[in-house]
Parts: sequence; structure tokens; C-alpha cells
Amino acid sequence: MTDFGAVAASAPLVLVGGGRMGSAMLAGWLAEGMAADAVVVVEPDEESAARLRHYHPGVRLIADLASLDADPSVVVLAVKPQIMNQVLAAAASYPGALFLSIAAGKTIGYFAEAFGPSAAIVRAMPNTPAAIGRGMTVCVANTHVTPAQRLLCTGLLEAVGTVAWIDNEKLMDAVTAVSGSGPAYVFYLIECMAAAGQAAGLPAELADMLARQTVSGAGALVEASETESVGTLRRNVTSPNGTTEAAMNILMGENGLAPLIRHAVEAASRRSKELSA
Repeated sequence: MTDFGAVAASAPLVLVGGGRMGSAMLAGWLAEGMAADAVVVVEPDEESAARLRHYHPGVRLIADLASLDADPSVVVLAVKPQIMNQVLAAAASYPGALFLSIAAGKTIGYFAEAFGPSAAIVRAMPNTPAAIGRGMTVCVANTHVTPAQRLLCTGLLEAVGTVAWIDNEKLMDAVTAVSGSGPAYVFYLIECMAAAGQAAGLPAELADMLARQTVSGAGALVEASETESVGTLRRNVTSPNGTTEAAMNILMGENGLAPLIRHAVEAASRRSKELSA
């Protein structure tokens, strides 16, 4: 369990945005022992605020960051990139805070321009399985982030899954393309498998069940197989001259899955660069 002792009610952690990702992180923090009165959630939407009050009654909610009455130790920016500009001015009022952003495409330079060149800033890219505590988050920090702050960020993000750090922010475009957008690729694979099952004669409900459970089960097997590579697991399923080999000859062909995924990741990475420009 992460020690959140550095976060106290006198210098609270402020979560700006109580949407799907923000509320998932909040639930994870509280489950790992963070005191409810050490968190302030900024959520102007009354419906979202009401949901948060229902599930986390001890957490303080405010509608506007400008109304915060204590200097925060950490400001977690969990709003959509499109509305980030609306919260920057108020957040800049707390130059001593650590700023942790999970907004896609918003660079450290973007935040430094608003918060000042000496601000401690961490940029993180989580993905949607964080909503069930199974996310993958990659982080990059500027030079003003201390080792203790980096450790705190790791703990905050581990509450919703696995965390990795990189030193080169330029890699965040590739991170976004692989893990940030990646769940959509897997969901589409499930859709395609179910559709192919129906085309082969299966009832729609059964085809959907088979596709869903096969992908989720395969993922669980990957996670459980710590000593075997994914390639080894694939080969274990592929008997010579069997049904799986017949399928893999298509998927691993010249125009098969590998180049298709590579082109998809390239397109997502390119778009990530465009959005952060």
C-alpha cells in the first residue's frame, strides 16, 4: 500500500475533474488509505458532483478552483484537453504545488508557459482500463520534480494500474499510440472476431461471448505467464498443420496484422504530434 502521508488536509491534494478517469483515481486513493479530508475535488458539473458525494461522502467538492482556501501540495489535472485552458489561470495561483496532468496531448512546455519555468510538472498518459484499476500509465517529469514528488506520483497512479516512467517526452506520442489508444484496437478485435464468428454460422450472442471471453482470458494468461514470452504463448497454441496455424498464416502474412497494426500506431502517433503542436 502506498504511503500517502505527504498529503495532508492542511496542504490537500486537489483533483481538478471528477469524470470517469478522475473518479477512478479518487476511488483508488481512498481505497489505499488516503484520508478523505486530504482531497478536494473541483467539479463544476452538478450531476457529476452529486455522484461523487454519494460514493465518497467525506471528500470536499468545490465548483471552481479559484475558491480553494488552502495551498495544495499536488494539483491533479484530469479535465479534457479541450477545456484545460479554462483551469490554467486558477491553477497557476499555486506555484509551490506539484502539477500532475493526465490530459492527452498537453506537453510539459504547455503547462510551464502557464505555471512558470520553475514549476514541478509531471505529464502522464493513462488508458481507459484505469477505470477498473487495470490501467497502464506512462509518465515523464521536468527537472523541477523531486525524487519524493516522483515517488508520490507513482503511488497516485499505481492506484489505478501499472506505472512506467520515461525520460524523453517525445516518446509520449508513441506511448499514446500504443497504450493510450490501444484499448480501442483490442475492442475492435473483439468486434471483428464476433462478426467473423457470426459469418461462420454462430448465433450473434454466442459469437460475442466467445470473442469477449477469448480475448479477456488470453490477456489474463499473458499476465499470469511471467516466465514465458507472448511469442511462446502464441507458439504453444499453434500446432503444426492445425487450425490455428491455418489462421496464423493469414494473420502473419505479408498483408496481415503486423503491418496493419504498425500503420495504425504510426497514424495515432502522427495525430498525437499534431494535437500537441
